[in-house]
Amino acid sequence: MQEKGTISIHTENIFPIIKKFLYSDHEIFLRELVSNAVDASQKMKRLAALGEYKGDLGEVRVEVSVNKKKKTITISDRGIGMTAEEIKKYINQIAFSGATEFVEKFKDAGDAKEIIGKFGLGFYSAFMVADNVKIDTLSYQEGAEPAKWICDGSTEFEITEGKRKERGTTITLHVNKDSEEFLEESRIQNVLDKYAKFLPIEVKFGEKDKQVEDGEDKEGKKKWKTVKVDNIINNTTPLWTKSPNDLTDEDYLNFYKELYPFSEEPLFWIHLNVDYPFELTGILYFPKLKKDFEIQKNKIQLYSRQVFITDETKDVVPEFLMLLHGVIDSPDIPLNVSRSYLQSDGNVKKINTYISKKVADKLSELFKKERESYESKWEDIGLFVKYGMISDEKFYDKAKDFVLVKNTAGKYFTMKEYEAHIEANQVDKDNNKVWLYATNVAKQDTFITDAVDKGYDVIVLDTPIDSHFINHMETKLENTQIKRVDADNIDKLIDKDEKRELVINDEQKEAVKGVFDKAINNKTYTVAIEPLAPSDAPVSVTMPEFMRRMKDMQATGGGGFNMFGSMPDNYNVTVNGNHKLVDKIIKATEEGDKEGLAKQAFDLALLSQGLLEGKALTDFIKRSTAILGE
Repeated sequence: MQEKGTISIHTENIFPIIKKFLYSDHEIFLRELVSNAVDASQKMKRLAALGEYKGDLGEVRVEVSVNKKKKTITISDRGIGMTAEEIKKYINQIAFSGATEFVEKFKDAGDAKEIIGKFGLGFYSAFMVADNVKIDTLSYQEGAEPAKWICDGSTEFEITEGKRKERGTTITLHVNKDSEEFLEESRIQNVLDKYAKFLPIEVKFGEKDKQVEDGEDKEGKKKWKTVKVDNIINNTTPLWTKSPNDLTDEDYLNFYKELYPFSEEPLFWIHLNVDYPFELTGILYFPKLKKDFEIQKNKIQLYSRQVFITDETKDVVPEFLMLLHGVIDSPDIPLNVSRSYLQSDGNVKKINTYISKKVADKLSELFKKERESYESKWEDIGLFVKYGMISDEKFYDKAKDFVLVKNTAGKYFTMKEYEAHIEANQVDKDNNKVWLYATNVAKQDTFITDAVDKGYDVIVLDTPIDSHFINHMETKLENTQIKRVDADNIDKLIDKDEKRELVINDEQKEAVKGVFDKAINNKTYTVAIEPLAPSDAPVSVTMPEFMRRMKDMQATGGGGFNMFGSMPDNYNVTVNGNHKLVDKIIKATEEGDKEGLAKQAFDLALLSQGLLEGKALTDFIKRSTAILGE
């Protein structure tokens, strides 16, 4: 048997296109060839199980080896093998069916994302790193003859009779000069660790050292020796392929450590297992976030039949769950031929929706069955839940029953519980319920204390997403306003239309305002004299709720609000016209004394908001020290 031929008269440009456009990362060749070997091995096991192969199955594994001297990489299996006719069909014809169309469509394409997977070109990724590729194969079929196929990366190939004695296939790559990095064992080991870690057929790559017991010494202590053992790359039955009923919490935690060796233990996990209307398995873990968004992203690994594809899963996993960790495995996720890019279709959308529903169901179950534990994890869970409520309406409908708010006393409420908690007291003159919130309990303590002293409740909303969450909740909650506790005087935040009169007349009011305007001397501060309770602070400095919220949203990436981030800060200065300080200012005979009192009270207000710094803070300290010494 000997045959020479040309793959296709129209394919003279096919190899440059493979090299340039098809695979952006050359290491992919090993994934493709090992995956093909695994597929052939699985088919062999299946045929034996069905009784369609009567011979000795023997050990079914894939072996990868490197010969640095000969500059070759070899991938060998004991799978179904091929006949010469099958080589022509699967390697020559199928690979290049539609090759003319392929060349025409992609010769000018600069983007590999455009390439679709109907051309069956996985095997040909070998030519990215090899000048010459050889296939030695023997089919499992009774009476089959061994065959050898050789191609040098041109359109010409040669098929001859082979010498292989046992069923299966060996592919030998003669590595080109530009790709000699792949002749380093450490490089191959890293690629296999990345792509073959959980393949369903054992993958062997050379040997490794192992410490084994070697008797005891004279003192009865164990002795150890180093022996060589097969270096098996993969765990063929990873956790997500097993039934949840057969697994313990320890199993899940150990698998998490295998995936993320240096991470803290996860909070909990969800085992995915569905076979209709699409096939999907996997395990998703809720990590401890510590309010750190970016570091946590891209930790979900996507597999297709246990072959690693990518950790860019934004189309498969809802965006708000991109902070989860774990593994998703689905053969129904459409990929382009390079497997580097997901392709949008109905299944991707269904999987996305399914994952969102499973997460909502898990959180709901935890909340109902283990509320105390759920509350203890809320600092981490809350980011997912709030993000999901903002970005996914179906998730919102479920999550509104298990989203929690925590008040400054450390007590947790659902939204319904909190509405009931404040409805008797925190209602303004227009019958709006008013939720008061703090973003920094320590810095806003003065305002929180004022609110609590009046019998009001304050919740804590201090995560990066809360500025967006607050806006979203106001569109959902009827007759409800959400206000930051330091956005104004408490009596204005919850305006009950309780009239108070100023104890000073209009002339004195204008005079006092003039003193403060002069002492502050800054147009970004707007002074107003208000009739507050004598026990309230003499001066308070606040930023209007709208302006503060827009700036908060801009700071956390709230698109469309950039204009507020670049605007100068504007503050309201509320002077308590009924405080004895005002009376003291009016009675002072020296203009300098009046301004000194106003400046001191204003700086105290700035200090309470964390706004006093630099030279102004130094001057305030000197002035306060001087007053103490008088």
